[in-house]
Amino acid sequence: MAERHNWQLGRDMTYPYDAPLPQKQVAYVFDINKCIECQTCTIACKTCWTSGKGEESMFWNNVETKPYGGYPTGWDLKLLERREPAQWQGEVLKTKTIFEDHGPLDLPTGHLPGTMDYSAVNLGEDDITGTVEQGGHFAGIHPMWMFYLARICNHCTHPACVAACPRQAVYKRDEDGIVLIDQQRCRGYQACVEACPYKKTFFNLVSRTSEKCIGCYPRVEQGEVALCVESCIGKIRMHGFLTTQSEPREDNPLDYIIKIRRLALPLYPQFGTSPNVYYIPPVHVPDGFLEQLFGPQVDQAKTLYRSLKDDKQLLGALLLFGATNRIIEKFKVEGNEVIGWDGKGEEVARVPFTEPTRIRDYYDKQYDVYRHNTT
Repeated sequence: MAERHNWQLGRDMTYPYDAPLPQKQVAYVFDINKCIECQTCTIACKTCWTSGKGEESMFWNNVETKPYGGYPTGWDLKLLERREPAQWQGEVLKTKTIFEDHGPLDLPTGHLPGTMDYSAVNLGEDDITGTVEQGGHFAGIHPMWMFYLARICNHCTHPACVAACPRQAVYKRDEDGIVLIDQQRCRGYQACVEACPYKKTFFNLVSRTSEKCIGCYPRVEQGEVALCVESCIGKIRMHGFLTTQSEPREDNPLDYIIKIRRLALPLYPQFGTSPNVYYIPPVHVPDGFLEQLFGPQVDQAKTLYRSLKDDKQLLGALLLFGATNRIIEKFKVEGNEVIGWDGKGEEVARVPFTEPTRIRDYYDKQYDVYRHNTT
């Protein structure tokens, strides 16, 4: 068993698959305060990658409603019920990860969803935490809440699917940390499906092999963001790389948001896989629920988010969300603008802090007409 440092847990942990860290690690930041569950991301992914036979129930990207929703049904609750509650001491996890629950030769703690768990794509959609009583009204704080959680493969730094595969068909690319399944080697044992705590590996009933999100690697190799990121009309997503071979860089927007400022947090870090989709927690949801999902840094992240207007460097990094279809690897705030460059050093985004406005006169002399708002 290899000893690996897991910075999300604040400690070393055992991991049953010894491999060096990739040259850089693909990562994503989702600002779920802005997600409206339009499912554009889901459709973009589905129509491009999983429209074939046997892929009907595959959703490499899905958006579910919390606290009650989830796809497949109960994907997280069924694992949480099998394990002791996460205990944190400061930023250090004191309880075990899914790799440490049993003996060194045992598979990570997991569960295999049943067929019916894939029958309701958006169970619990828009359900809030309770019933609004007759005469209930808004009095400053919403007593009931819900939020949308967009999910894709986390391309974990310590993937459970890689550790569990008896055929070594699942592997992590050295150049960018994307996790893939070799379809020629896969024999359909579904060990990866059972081990993945996020249930983002799926079994194809026709080909009898497992399939998963490929991180849009053909686009990434051309320097372009994933389809789910580009198609997001709310501009809630950023796609880039975390530095792995040296200290985090302040001019790398992903390093800056995730590792330096700790604004975006991993989903269920207590599982120990070091997931690389990071979420800016919804500010209207109680900390107690969010800490179970995102760990002990929730309150700090929410405070940081609420003070963004006074934090020009961090706000600048967030303004680059959805500003280009190119992967931004370097950014800088200059005056009233934030500028982003791709891996080749070419400028690919320039966003003003204040949107320019133009007020037109109500009378157009050129056409001798009046401009009215007739709605």
